[in-house]
Amino acid sequence: MKPVLSALALTFAAFAGGCTSVSSPPMAAAPVSVREPVTILVSIDGFHPDYLDRGLTPNLSQLASGGVTAAMRPSFPTKTFPNHWTLVTGLVPDHHGIIANRMEDRTRPDEPFTMASVDPFWWNDARPIWVEAEEAGIRTAAMFWPGSAVPWGGTSQRRGPVSDGVLPSDWQQFSMQVSNTQRVNSVLDWLRRPEDIRPEFVTLYFDTVDTAGHDGGPGSGEVNAGLKDIDGHIGALISGLNELGQTANLVIVSDHGMAPTSSERVIVLDQIVDPSLYRLVESGAYATFEATQGNEAAFEAAILADHARMECWPKSDIPARFQYGTHDRIPPYFCLPETGWTVTRSAPSGDWTGGNHGFDPFAPEMAALFIANGPAFASGKGIPAFQNVAIAPLLRELIGLPQKQRADGSLEDVKGALRAPR
Repeated sequence: MKPVLSALALTFAAFAGGCTSVSSPPMAAAPVSVREPVTILVSIDGFHPDYLDRGLTPNLSQLASGGVTAAMRPSFPTKTFPNHWTLVTGLVPDHHGIIANRMEDRTRPDEPFTMASVDPFWWNDARPIWVEAEEAGIRTAAMFWPGSAVPWGGTSQRRGPVSDGVLPSDWQQFSMQVSNTQRVNSVLDWLRRPEDIRPEFVTLYFDTVDTAGHDGGPGSGEVNAGLKDIDGHIGALISGLNELGQTANLVIVSDHGMAPTSSERVIVLDQIVDPSLYRLVESGAYATFEATQGNEAAFEAAILADHARMECWPKSDIPARFQYGTHDRIPPYFCLPETGWTVTRSAPSGDWTGGNHGFDPFAPEMAALFIANGPAFASGKGIPAFQNVAIAPLLRELIGLPQKQRADGSLEDVKGALRAPR
């Protein structure tokens, strides 16, 4: 698809002409409907900012050059669900409770959290921005976003449905069977509605690039194909907005980047710690553990010893720069390998290559995308690097919500992206 010239900052005008005759006065001009800008938060999961340099994303690159860009640092751990919840709450995972893609809670030992969990029990530590918007009378819609199908504030019911709680006015449960074309068309269909049922804040989520990065690694042909696909759909979104005469403030982000991994860079836990001493909670880009009963001292001595290409801590000693280690759901012990290394319980069979994330958020490979373009934003500007906890304050400013007292990010971190008032 050819690059679509950004018209997001243009004022759309419509004209209606009258007709005259000798027997009747001129007709009055039809009233012109002026659309207020909509705020659209777009996540391209797993999109590293350097992907813009491959010459495969003309639409995204044009939005970046004509808008505002910055290096954005994800929060830790650099996983999908923790960072998507950070983006819409303004809190780090240690404070909002979604501390991993898979986690456990000691009050529910037999019901771990997975990426399909919609029970409010797991999500109620922090209100997402669409809940506060809905409560303020600002209509919202979510074309997929982790947590958007959760009735926030609802009463948890073990193994049963939850009917109460606040949801976006319009939302869809995530399904990879819903194509990217269908996702874009759904957003445009919402924006075709009459003003009283038209959303003012919309989320849109794409997983194509992340899936390709896991399968082939960040330098793969799979990723390049994913970049072309997503860029084409961004172009379709912009074209659709232009056809509607709908101005938009686009905030385009990713949750994390992607690091290359392979079977040649693996740390095998059972080769360094007696497997009877621990229960493994998570593994991969990091590992979390509990000691088995009666083996706490032996396990701690083994896991906290020096290891090649991996550091381990009790949760209370995780370095402060990660802003991680106080939430009850974080297991007692945590190990972080060098970026690109995989922690696994047993030795893998066969050779493989791929990609992963979850590593140190300060590693260059984990950097996240940030592009802002629209009437609220400056043009052709870069701003200093910032952490993704600042996205929620930026969204609050765009849709007219007051800033929160309980927040880990500040509008000040991204205020330079906004157009100076005239």
